[in-house]
Amino acid sequence: MLLSLVLHTYSMRYVLPAAVMMGTAPTYVLAWGAWRLLSAVLPARFYREVDDRLYTIYQSMVLFFFENYTGVQVIIYGDLPKNKENVIYLSNHQCTVDWIIADMLAIRQNALGHVRYVLKDGLKWLPLYGWYFSQHGGVYVKRSANFNEKEMREKLRGQMKAETPMYLVIFPEGTRYNPEIPKVIADSQSFAEKEGLAILKHVLTPRVKATHVAIDTMKDYLDAVYDVTVAYEGTVDHKGQRKLAPSMTEFLCKECPRVHVFIDRIELKDIPEEQMYMRRWLHERFEIKDKLLIEFYDAKDSKRRNKFPGKCVHSKLSLKKTLPSLLFLGGLTASMLLTESGRKLYVKTWIYGTLFGCLWVSIK
Repeated sequence: MLLSLVLHTYSMRYVLPAAVMMGTAPTYVLAWGAWRLLSAVLPARFYREVDDRLYTIYQSMVLFFFENYTGVQVIIYGDLPKNKENVIYLSNHQCTVDWIIADMLAIRQNALGHVRYVLKDGLKWLPLYGWYFSQHGGVYVKRSANFNEKEMREKLRGQMKAETPMYLVIFPEGTRYNPEIPKVIADSQSFAEKEGLAILKHVLTPRVKATHVAIDTMKDYLDAVYDVTVAYEGTVDHKGQRKLAPSMTEFLCKECPRVHVFIDRIELKDIPEEQMYMRRWLHERFEIKDKLLIEFYDAKDSKRRNKFPGKCVHSKLSLKKTLPSLLFLGGLTASMLLTESGRKLYVKTWIYGTLFGCLWVSIK
């Protein structure tokens, strides 16, 4: 019985970080909302500058748990520029932690507040977060025939007009690579074969629409494209078969010892402009990802597995980058909850903030 209790407690290690991250959300939204109202008569640029700073505070608190709390080793291959840039971040997609990996790289460039996402349309209904991501410059898109190119271009042009720093994260596969759902992988491979494209094993056939619209709209605004390949160590079973990548809960339970991130910085001049040619280019980039992941998971020489080729850096994030934000937001939330009026405001923010957010995204 004691052993069962210990194991149960061990498996609940995600409860504290989840409670803090979710629990501070109303506090954050209130602070952001106050600034949104105050900045209504100011140029958009001033609003964006403070919004980016606020977003940095919240996301660095999140990274305290995903890096410092879990103790995960982040291993970086390739060249990650030290200075912040306006970029599009293209990555393979296998789990919800992939969103956090983009933050992990951005904070190492002091660009955490600049991270914005291209998200699938259904995520806009997330309580508080769905509405806020849109306000922070996120772009919600529908798949295939329902993709609204005009709407995405207008959103990006608005960001450029406001001189918004851009670290735009796109997952071109459109959905997660899940080895436990072989039909999705088989359908992706069948589509590639039908289109005369190389068949991929460890990634899905990428979709080009969002990538093309983003690059084409912002080509004179961007400094580069980051082609990022992510692999989570420990995602192979005893038979050598690839397993499902860790969920956020599993990651926070310290079930992933190391994350391997390969970065290739690509100049805009090396990317074809026409969608037809960009589609071929994007697929070729995913062929490169596939070869990297084949080496990572399937290399015949066991010494070459669980790593990407080339030099790497074990990048540890300093507590100075994350702990102050945790203490600030945690203290602010605790102070609010200590008073009756504060608790009422807290609950009302969850309820009315969610309702208003859902109404807003349904209209927009």
